[in-house]
Amino acid sequence: MESIDTGVKAPAPPGGSPDGSPGAGSVLNPARWVILAVTLSAIFMQMLDTTITMVALPSLQSDLGSTFAEIQLVVAVYSLAFACVLVTGGRLGDIHGRRKIFLIGMLGFTLASALCGAAPNPTFLIGARVLQGMCSGLMFPQVLSIIQVTFSAKERPKALAMYGASVGLGTVLGPVLGGWLIQLNILDTDWRAIFYVNLPVGLVALLLGLAKIPESSGGGARRLDVAGALILSTGLFSLILPLVIGREHDWPGWSLALLVLSPVVLAGFFWYENRLSHRADKSPLVPTGLFKERSFTVGLVISVVFFAGIPSFFMVFFMSLQIGFGYTPISAGFVSLGFAALIAVGSARSAAVVKRLGTKTLALGTGLLLVGMSGVIGTLHWAGSDLHGYQLVPSLMIAGLGGGFFLAPCTGIILAGIRSREAGSASGMLATVQQVGIAVGIAVAGILFYGLLGSNADAASRTALPTLRSDLAAAGLSQEQQAQVTNGFQTCFHDRMNQKDLTATPASCAAVEKRVADAPMPAETKEKVRAAVLGTAVPEARKSNFGDSFEQVVFWQIGCFGLSCLLVLALPKVRPEDIADVPGGA
Repeated sequence: MESIDTGVKAPAPPGGSPDGSPGAGSVLNPARWVILAVTLSAIFMQMLDTTITMVALPSLQSDLGSTFAEIQLVVAVYSLAFACVLVTGGRLGDIHGRRKIFLIGMLGFTLASALCGAAPNPTFLIGARVLQGMCSGLMFPQVLSIIQVTFSAKERPKALAMYGASVGLGTVLGPVLGGWLIQLNILDTDWRAIFYVNLPVGLVALLLGLAKIPESSGGGARRLDVAGALILSTGLFSLILPLVIGREHDWPGWSLALLVLSPVVLAGFFWYENRLSHRADKSPLVPTGLFKERSFTVGLVISVVFFAGIPSFFMVFFMSLQIGFGYTPISAGFVSLGFAALIAVGSARSAAVVKRLGTKTLALGTGLLLVGMSGVIGTLHWAGSDLHGYQLVPSLMIAGLGGGFFLAPCTGIILAGIRSREAGSASGMLATVQQVGIAVGIAVAGILFYGLLGSNADAASRTALPTLRSDLAAAGLSQEQQAQVTNGFQTCFHDRMNQKDLTATPASCAAVEKRVADAPMPAETKEKVRAAVLGTAVPEARKSNFGDSFEQVVFWQIGCFGLSCLLVLALPKVRPEDIADVPGGA
């Protein structure tokens, strides 16, 4: 996640600097480091909740009986609600006070986390995740503004470095902490612990925030564009919702109508914003003059395309390792640790790279991601159903380094190419479309992945047939009996992989089990048949199917990062020293 500047500065305090931060003659807040800890706890929880859910999806699906579309929504609606509230949240802080809006967001996020943990069904959980995302959108834009008005120019770089570390740490620890919490199963909470962990952090942050954070607001803060926010939210939900759940319902008419309607609504949003831009008494969410800036328009497309890649990759990654290859949540989380750790390393080193390469740093980052994703495809193809997670680690580390080189300087490089005075609004819009990209990527990758699981099922079941026939012969079954069992196994596997809920038992599978149970053979032989099918053939076919489908889905990420690399070439060239002076710069 990149930093966001609302574009509205706080009034300078006595002895302070014009940007609202403490000047040389002002008295620094003695509780400023406590204030920093409180605000960074919010950033940490937000980053944690973006990645921690990925590793919990199989456990969540099994416990709640969720369809794949529903667990996609658990991830996607958080990012979408976050995006819809982000810019408006920054404005609310400027108008009504950053401390007030931050604490409201923190309270709402903590309550929403409790609701997520207590969710009795998928629909309740999805609704709670929407609330959680909206509260994140309220909190997030206040953090950098509070840092700006709390710290002096001398101490601010250290505070911002700690801000960046919190973003990286939340991302790194998400899958591992999530897997660890699920493994511990404290008080039989299973996956629910990934949400309950926010409660003590949120409550402590609320108490300290009430006691220590001073109020600040934007000087000359502008009005809220409520209508614009509602139109934008309608357009985005009209796009994402049918992409996520349309396949599950066999693409009903309403889903297709929403997909057709969404570009019309989004076009209406830009028309409305353009009208507001020409009225002095109004304050649009997006000043349309920004679209005349090549860096902004290209940067928006880059943000959507790039962020459609990484989260969607890890959704499929964790589903494949856990459901396909039988990994526990914590072991799957550890496989991803190399990627997250190298993102942190790449982010830390990106400033030095930007000083030498400038805009080309983004091309280097996407290039390394392409190499890493190609390595993942090659490893999956070479290992097949014998894949071990550690075999993916070298490729994931290369991809992680590339991710760090892209993520840290991305917003700064884009904003450095903008000549207008609306860099703050541009920063907010870039952060918004990044979240939209995450939601779109998850939706598209989900459609591809589950479609491929169905289409690859027959080929995957055939890979298990030689071993299955050998085991059945060893159990003493005749040729005719072997044919009945193998045909039943293939039909059952095909039906299971083509249904909307992979955890449900198809009628064909129940029929196979009944035929084995009713067959005139000794009980010991029946147990051997069940072991051959359920203990060997099904796991082998499942590994093959998930491995092949995962391999093919990664071409979606290849496309995202390849297009991002080409789009970087369209950005205006900026000097490295200009990038460092921009919010979100290296």
